[in-house]
Amino acid sequence: MEIEIDIKNKIRDYIIESTFDDVKKITDETLIFEEGVLDSMGLLFLIEFLKEEFNITTNDEELVIDNFQSINSIVIFIKNKM
Repeated sequence: MEIEIDIKNKIRDYIIESTFDDVKKITDETLIFEEGVLDSMGLLFLIEFLKEEFNITTNDEELVIDNFQSINSIVIFIKNKM
């Protein structure tokens, strides 16, 4: 559980640093792309961050909205890859 919280905090911090949006509106369930927090270029940078921070390689078939729609879904994706 503690590892999950650490992963979640790192992802949240990254997204907050990567956006000019009001950080108060970004929750663990915020639909990152639907609400315009990140765009397609932001996704590329997010994937690079995951690679560097968690040593996670994302395959083309994993580039689906379910894996990246919110902070919670990204945490699940990372946990499944570890």
